Amino acid sequence: MKFVPSWLYYSVLRVLMFVIPLAILLSLGLWPWASAVIAALVGLCLSYLLLGKSRESVARELYHARHPDKQTINPDSEIEDSLMNAQEHTKSERESKSQ
Repeated sequence: MKFVPSWLYYSVLRVLMFVIPLAILLSLGLWPWASAVIAALVGLCLSYLLLGKSRESVARELYHARHPDKQTINPDSEIEDSLMNAQEHTKSERESKSQ
């Protein structure tokens, strides 16, 4: 599966949550301005209720982009570092036993 950025995923869902109700309301024959207002309110409510995790993910990514002070911890590099430390520790133990 290809990785889709969370901002793109969130944006597409937000647009769909506006466009689908708008299309439905326009097909029912409501006035275009009333359809747009109602679709905007429906989209706002749906995105607030259903897209909480996506919204948090986008907010987290934006925060990390704006505050690069803290280095993000990569689990793979953390595992590699712990393995390297364990190898160095066993190597130093062998050297101390041989003396």
